[in-house]
Amino acid sequence: MGLWSRDTPGVMELPSGRLVRGRGLRNGPAAAPFPTYGVYLLGQEPPDVPWETRWVRWPDFRLPTDVVAARAAFLDALERAGDGRVEFACSGGRGRTGTALACLAVLDGLPAADAVDYVRRHYDKHAVETPWQKRFVRHFE
Repeated sequence: MGLWSRDTPGVMELPSGRLVRGRGLRNGPAAAPFPTYGVYLLGQEPPDVPWETRWVRWPDFRLPTDVVAARAAFLDALERAGDGRVEFACSGGRGRTGTALACLAVLDGLPAADAVDYVRRHYDKHAVETPWQKRFVRHFE
């Protein structure tokens, strides 16, 4: 099956070395290599794709509606990233996706206080868009 390449657009390396991809759905369909698992962070159901998915209900510019379910999705994705191609996506690929990637980095061992800066350095300099998204990451465990 193979994992992501560090050269694949949108791929971020977590502190453990696991690779995950973030992207914006409004930028068009996923490019090859396709994910084996996707976590979609949207206020409404995600589009159908031919790989396994998990939907985290998360309105634009807000926070997940169910934090416990979001954390479970992040943990599942972290485990799957060890031997599969995992992607996180929202509409634009920055706010919700960046926030989720920062939370994933925390679950992977990075101190929460450093997670937003980490994602901005390794994924997108505009990731994690709102003050409440930043606060969510700082208090994520």
